[in-house]
Amino acid sequence: MNLFLELELELEKMYIYNVTTNIEASVHDEWISWMREVHIPDVLATGKFLSAKMAKVMVEEEMGGITYSVQFTTVDKETLEKYYRDDADRLRQDAIKLFAGKFISFRTELQIVSEH
Repeated sequence: MNLFLELELELEKMYIYNVTTNIEASVHDEWISWMREVHIPDVLATGKFLSAKMAKVMVEEEMGGITYSVQFTTVDKETLEKYYRDDADRLRQDAIKLFAGKFISFRTELQIVSEH
């Protein structure tokens, strides 16, 4: 098997755990700082993700607020399942304690098919 094909097969095992959050403007700056300085480093410290990207979603929401997507890359579905089992609830509770009623989030799993 050639090296390129082997790399493609490895990529296809990788997953992105995407968390999309709409945060109220009244706590936006505090939330951004917390995400950058505390939450994202805490998620990465679990050892279950290779990297994280945070992006602002460039749409104006009817409900107001500002929306962000945070994408955590992991090596496979099994590692993501370990994160759900071992860490996710604890880390979500931190957000709820600090920003209760000020945000909504939803999560999606993405499987990497190819990179160019």
